[in-house]
Amino acid sequence: MTTNDVDAGTNRAQLEANMARIEELQQRLVSALTKKRPIPNALNGPEASLYAKAGQAYWQEALQNPAKLIEQQVHYWGKTMQHFAEAQKAFAAGKMEAPENTGRKDRRFSNPLWDTHPYFNFIKQQYQINGDAIRDAVESIDDLDPTEKKRLRYFAQQITDMMAPTNFFATNPDALEKAIETDGESLVKGLENLVADVEANNGELIVRLVDESAFEVGGNIATAKGEVVYRNRMMELIQYAPSTEKVHETPIILFPPWINKFYILDLKEKNSLIRWIVDQGYTLFVVSWINPDEAYADIGLEEYIEEGYLTAMNVAREICGTEQVNAIGYCIAGTTLSLTLSLLKKRKQKLVKSATFFTTLTDFAEQGEFTPFLQNDFVDGIEEEINNTGILSSFIMARTFSFLRSNDLIYGPAIKSYMMGETPPAFDLLYWNGDGANLPGKMTMQYLRGLCQRNEFANGEFEMFGETLSIKDVDIPLMSVATETDHIAAACDVYRGVQQMGSKSKQYILGGSGHIAGIVNPPSKVKYGYSTHEDLGLGFEDWKNTATQHEGSWWPHWEAWLKKRSGKKTEARVPGDSSYKSLAPAPGTYVQIKAVKQKQ
Repeated sequence: MTTNDVDAGTNRAQLEANMARIEELQQRLVSALTKKRPIPNALNGPEASLYAKAGQAYWQEALQNPAKLIEQQVHYWGKTMQHFAEAQKAFAAGKMEAPENTGRKDRRFSNPLWDTHPYFNFIKQQYQINGDAIRDAVESIDDLDPTEKKRLRYFAQQITDMMAPTNFFATNPDALEKAIETDGESLVKGLENLVADVEANNGELIVRLVDESAFEVGGNIATAKGEVVYRNRMMELIQYAPSTEKVHETPIILFPPWINKFYILDLKEKNSLIRWIVDQGYTLFVVSWINPDEAYADIGLEEYIEEGYLTAMNVAREICGTEQVNAIGYCIAGTTLSLTLSLLKKRKQKLVKSATFFTTLTDFAEQGEFTPFLQNDFVDGIEEEINNTGILSSFIMARTFSFLRSNDLIYGPAIKSYMMGETPPAFDLLYWNGDGANLPGKMTMQYLRGLCQRNEFANGEFEMFGETLSIKDVDIPLMSVATETDHIAAACDVYRGVQQMGSKSKQYILGGSGHIAGIVNPPSKVKYGYSTHEDLGLGFEDWKNTATQHEGSWWPHWEAWLKKRSGKKTEARVPGDSSYKSLAPAPGTYVQIKAVKQKQ
């Protein structure tokens, strides 16, 4: 027996063992999938009526202008036939190589085989031809409501992305090469990853984006020193330890969004906004919201405002002995801060000296990339889910946000994990992104129906606490920070809301990057710049085109503005030495509560 025979026998044995392991894992997968709890169909896609309307409009236009349809079809057929003929010609000539024109560049097709191997190049180019044909067909439909066309465009793109050849083992050269190199071991590891993800989420397929074992909240992330000085059913209030001998008299309260955890602002020391604020000489309080379960079904925006915002403000005022606070609201927490400020205006209470809004929407007249998810069919599905469970679970929100960037947050990670058998990376930002929170049912519907769909706050019609709240009531000094590539709170929509606020002293900053990186942008990185302009009467594009460009982080610019509204310096305040004793060290206990998994 030769060495080659031994190697072949070893490889064959390894392959057979891997195949047996795959069969075992398949049985576990089937068992795990049976545990999936059904969710309303409306949350899985648009009503069939959208496609029916699109089809009707398409064919009606075809009848009125048949030449247009024929031109589209002939163009598609022509490109497909030409593509096939060129491949056949090269094959007949014995040329096992791709054509000179290998198609458009696309980072999904980064393996050289997509451009050098005739089989893979043919598949890639035909996929691009098909995708172009679908987009052209959608764009050619004129007799369709603009909102419905925007939704159709979105869902058509989702279908196109889903059908990419990279998403299938037989047409993914990376996965095929890895399987051959490892004698099928990569497939076993990939299936193990798939089964583990499905089992961990009670039958729901949620792609794990990160190695969760690499991080510990309060251990190697969220480590800024501080104490929980107050706790109720809605939030823990953390007062952070001073790092300077003197601090500004007026304290800061930061309200993070309750869709995610607050520690995005304290992931690690070098990019912690929390640490940076403290280092500038401020007494900082941060709210850590409860991660709600079914018992919170009837909690609305009223409780977030009364037991969250107003309570936190009053506790901070008592601890610091001040009449006012400076408030910061991030995303949905900024939206609710604006509601709170309107309510305080109605009540003639001056608890807040200035307000800062991070990527905050207050006017929802334009729904941007969320248009597909803010129409009645999808919102009705959310309401049905809430009626069944009492909450909107984090996995539904995570899935919705992920589909806005499906190639980056779904298909790409799934390929690496399930086809390639790779272990997810140890990436703190992705860990935070996966550490989501549930939303109370009542609050969710108030937000979706009243604010997003009916735009009641911007229209001066939002009813709460026996008052009619309006965006025009927000009349204290304010600064709003938007980011250029934000797909959650588009910069132009943030700007439109700021324009309508009643303050005589307001600033708008446009930072670089997106919803997270544009805010968590420490000066030490000198990474993304920002733009400023005093004239908020301009249209957004005019403001943007004539704004002054600045290098580096916007944090120092904001701090210079805030310093003028923060009073004289006083002795630094140590958390827990007042009548509000320490209940737990930062980051507290509420941040440790994981989102409720689907129940059977």
